[in-house]
Amino acid sequence: MANSTSLIVLSLAFVFMINSALAAKAPYNVASLGGKGDGKTESTKAFISAWAKACASAEPAVIYVPRGRFLLHNVVFAGPCKNNAITFRIAGTLVAPSDYRVIGNADNWISFEDVEGVTISGGILDGKGTDLWACKAAGKSCPSGATTLSFSNSNDIKVSGVISLNSQMFHIVINGCHNVKMQSVKVSASGQSPNTDGIHVQMSSSVTILNSKIATGDDCVSIGPGTSDLWIENIKCGPGHGISIGSLGKDQEEAGVQNVTVKSITFFNTQNGLRIKSWGRPSTGFAKDILFQHAVMLNVQNPIVIDQNYCPDNKGCPGQVSGVKISDVTYQDIHGTSATEVAVKFDCSSKYPCSNIKMKDVKLTYKNQAAEASCSHAAGTSHGTVQPTSCL
Repeated sequence: MANSTSLIVLSLAFVFMINSALAAKAPYNVASLGGKGDGKTESTKAFISAWAKACASAEPAVIYVPRGRFLLHNVVFAGPCKNNAITFRIAGTLVAPSDYRVIGNADNWISFEDVEGVTISGGILDGKGTDLWACKAAGKSCPSGATTLSFSNSNDIKVSGVISLNSQMFHIVINGCHNVKMQSVKVSASGQSPNTDGIHVQMSSSVTILNSKIATGDDCVSIGPGTSDLWIENIKCGPGHGISIGSLGKDQEEAGVQNVTVKSITFFNTQNGLRIKSWGRPSTGFAKDILFQHAVMLNVQNPIVIDQNYCPDNKGCPGQVSGVKISDVTYQDIHGTSATEVAVKFDCSSKYPCSNIKMKDVKLTYKNQAAEASCSHAAGTSHGTVQPTSCL
């Protein structure tokens, strides 16, 4: 009998331990914390409550967003947290307010600041930006708009399977971060939507962007000052303005861009393909050790372009030259069709000419004919078949 009692006590203790373990791993469900997936009831407080609990947990934590449409105002998920493994599992859709003015003057709609080890898995982020784009197109006085998803001063971030729709401004921004991996991300906005860069990276290192599809009204991926060790692979881009390093040199004192790999990209009907651009004025900025490899251009206006005379509205730059130094840039296995006669254009700084530009196995055509190349202040070499004929 004593043995039976001991077994029962042990069994109960074991069940209690299992239940405790399961309870510890049970996700913080925003619906259980007051969020309503009806698309109308504001659920910001439920998300903040879920974050507070997950952030205060000493153990890894999961925040779960069930199916439905959850209305969110601008929200900041701030660290540091007691653990460095918080996962947002999103089965539903997060919806911005339909009146763009509600979040239009906030820099960001959903932002993560000073966090470690955050993962976002799945979900749709609906930025409701179309009315703001229309306001801007009409030349009215409008808010600048909010970035949909922002990470700043954060490390060890993973984003997978997220869909960003109709952002007011940039879709995703990575600023001041280290070790970020984005994969299977989908960005969707009108080709006429202003300033809606798909993914923007700046002042960040060890960022990887993989297997994603980006259709928007500005750069599919834009690479700003202070970016290093960036790897971009297997991206479908279009419509949009291509993949751009820059603009650089907006500020006189500026960090450079280095060690960037962009490979296996398909561009559809984009304004640019592979672009580096800098303001035409003094700067300490630079771009070096860049590899563009395995790209297909389909009806792209400017397939390969370096523009160091960027000067919007001719303000603040006329008569000056770019101080940004561009060097060690390789274009390898780039082929397809240009929508304009000049498929390769290197318009570099007269003070600091582009150096060590390498063209390897490039074939770009215009209306089934050989396209043209234009070079100004650019030096480098060509290898293998290069069409249009290199002007380096």
